[in-house]
Amino acid sequence: MPSSLVNVLGRQCEDATGPCPPIEPRELASLSEVLAAVPDPRRARGRRYRTGVLLALCLAAVLGGARSLAQIARYAADADPQVRAGLGLARATPNASTLGRLLARIDGDALDDAVGTWLSRHAADPVEEDEALVGLAVDGKTVRGSRTDSKTAIHLLAAALHGSQTVIAQRQVAAKSNEIPAMAPLLARFDLRGVVVTADAMHTQRKTAKKIAAAGGHYVLVVKGNQKKLRRQLRRLPWRQIPLLDRTRTAGHGRREVRRLKVCTVQPGLLFPHAVQAIEIKRRRVNTKTGKVQTKTVYAVTSLTPGQADPARLAELVQGHWSVEALHHVRDVTFAEDASKIRTGSAPRAMATLRNLAIGLMRQAGWTNIAAATDHYRSRPDHATALLKITC
Repeated sequence: MPSSLVNVLGRQCEDATGPCPPIEPRELASLSEVLAAVPDPRRARGRRYRTGVLLALCLAAVLGGARSLAQIARYAADADPQVRAGLGLARATPNASTLGRLLARIDGDALDDAVGTWLSRHAADPVEEDEALVGLAVDGKTVRGSRTDSKTAIHLLAAALHGSQTVIAQRQVAAKSNEIPAMAPLLARFDLRGVVVTADAMHTQRKTAKKIAAAGGHYVLVVKGNQKKLRRQLRRLPWRQIPLLDRTRTAGHGRREVRRLKVCTVQPGLLFPHAVQAIEIKRRRVNTKTGKVQTKTVYAVTSLTPGQADPARLAELVQGHWSVEALHHVRDVTFAEDASKIRTGSAPRAMATLRNLAIGLMRQAGWTNIAAATDHYRSRPDHATALLKITC
C-alpha cells in the first residue's frame, strides 16, 4: 500500500487522458479510518458488513458516477476480486436494500463532520502566517429529488473553499426554517483566523458578522433589499468621485462579462458591525447568442482593511464565492442530484456528502473536468480503491 495518497493521485494523473497539475508530496490520513469511525446506527445482531466498508463502497461507486443505490450495488457485484478485496468485501456483495437501510439511519452530522475534518486538513495547501487569506464560501442547496408528498425537500448549508471547490462543512437546515440559524453552528467548527467568509445577501446579518469577527475571521457580504437602510447608505456614498480600482473580463457559458470594482473606506457610522470598506461592483453581461446586454450594480461590505486586501484581492474574493455555485451545478449535472429518487431518512443527505467528498478527491487529483474524472474512475475502479487507501 502506498505511503502517501498523493503518490497514488500522481500515478492516476499519468494514466488519465485529461491534464493534471503536479502534486507535491504530503502525508494524508487514511480515508478508511475516517469512514470506519462514523457511528453505526444498525443493531449489532445480523450485521454482515462494517459501516466503513459500506461507506467506502458507496464512495468508490460515486467516484465512478453512480447515481442510485441500485447502481452502487451493481458496482459491487461487477467489481473484480481485487477491487472487492480492496474495499473489504467478502464473496457476497451488499444489495441496494442493505445500503439504503444504512444511509437512511446514519447520523448526517457525524458523517459530515468526519468527511469535513479530513478534507479541511488535506484539501488545501497550508497557509503560512502573513500570507494570503483563505476564502470560504457559504451557500445553501436544496436536494430537490428528496421531496415527497408528505415531506419537503432536504436543504443543506455548506462551506466550501474557494480555490478547490471542496466542501469542508455541511449542515442540514431545519424544516420550516431557513439558512440563517444554521450559519452559526456551521462556522462554529472552524478556527476562522486567516479566513474570509463570503456569503450571499441572506447572510448579511449583524449577528453573523459579530460571530465571524469574534472568531478572528473576516467577511465579504453582499448587501441587498433585506438590509434596506444599509443598502441606502451604500448607494449614497460618493461613488462617482471614486476612481475605478479593478476591471475583470471573463467569457464562457455563452456570455461575456465585464466587472468594474470600486472600494470606499467607510466611517464607523456605517450600519453594520466591523465593516471597514464598502464595495461597488458593476457587472455588464452580454449574451453571445442573442446580443442582449444586462447591467447590474451590486454592493458589499467587508471587515478587511485596505492593507489586508487590495481591490484586486477583493475582486477575487467576490468572484471566488461563486465557485460553490459551480460545485452545486456539478452535483446536479454530472451526478443528477436533483433527479435522484433516494428519499428515505438521512440517505439524501448522506449521498450529497459522498458526492462532495468524491468531487473534493477529484479536485485534489488535479481533475478540472469532473465528468471526465467519473469516466476515468468507472473504467479504472482500482484507481478509486487506491485513492481511498482502503484497508481491511
